[in-house]
Amino acid sequence: MADKLGDPTAKKLGRITLNPIKHIDPFMTIMLPAILIISGSPFLFGGAKPVPVNPLNFKNPRRDMAYVALAGPVLNFILAFLTLLAGKIVITFFPGLLSLFSGYLSLLFYIWIVQGFLINVILAVFNLMPIPPLDGGRIAVGFLPIELARQYAQIEKYGLLIVMAILFSGAFDKVFIPVLSV
Repeated sequence: MADKLGDPTAKKLGRITLNPIKHIDPFMTIMLPAILIISGSPFLFGGAKPVPVNPLNFKNPRRDMAYVALAGPVLNFILAFLTLLAGKIVITFFPGLLSLFSGYLSLLFYIWIVQGFLINVILAVFNLMPIPPLDGGRIAVGFLPIELARQYAQIEKYGLLIVMAILFSGAFDKVFIPVLSV
């Protein structure tokens, strides 16, 4: 999205790739999840290296940064839909395909569909929380009046702590478990 809006930074740095190694952040991708697993945390949390964006390359930096932030959650919703669609196509048009596999492999297919859908919906909704540096926070900063946006952007230095507090408090579960159980 940033490239389409005029910022070639990520492209120039080779970050527009499906190669997962290019996206590994030593702390967020490896250390934080490991610490949470070792400590017996009730949740697992991690992240990838942020994709570099230079808002100075945009015609309208605040608005365009909001659109860049919105691209990730929108893609997660699209992937959730495509996962369900792929499952529906296989089940509807190729029912014999699943019967070729053992019951265990058929079950894995259904689990893949459900988990692919849930993971993408959860990632989209989680990233839309209006807490900078999450995408929802960047979207809010992009569309709030300028003075309020400047004040709101100051939250970013505490953003990860706020997100962790929400996760540890169980508030996130109180929203997601009822939604996902529908």
